[in-house]
Amino acid sequence: MTDLFTYPHAPGAQDRDTSRAAAAEIAPETPQLRARALAVVERSNGLTADEVAGKLGLSILSIRPRLTELSRLGKVRDSGQRRPNVSGRNAIVWAPVFPARIKGQRS
Repeated sequence: MTDLFTYPHAPGAQDRDTSRAAAAEIAPETPQLRARALAVVERSNGLTADEVAGKLGLSILSIRPRLTELSRLGKVRDSGQRRPNVSGRNAIVWAPVFPARIKGQRS
């Protein structure tokens, strides 16, 4: 049986007091953050975590873990593409597993 209160349904944490405290603090916000990040990715041709955070006007530190959770939940996937992030390093371009339908698009 799936436990809805463990990763990836709840934020992950390292075995450190500060990590556990941060996970507990963000936990109430994670469902909404995941939903917002997913909506942005579903309406794209793929985005890095930095790009998702930028579109939402949020910190990369609150979005990057949500994309990993969404990946574990089977909602987004690694597209295989890479683009430089803000630090100049290559980052995963996340693609939607189920893209949003575009108005006027035929089935």
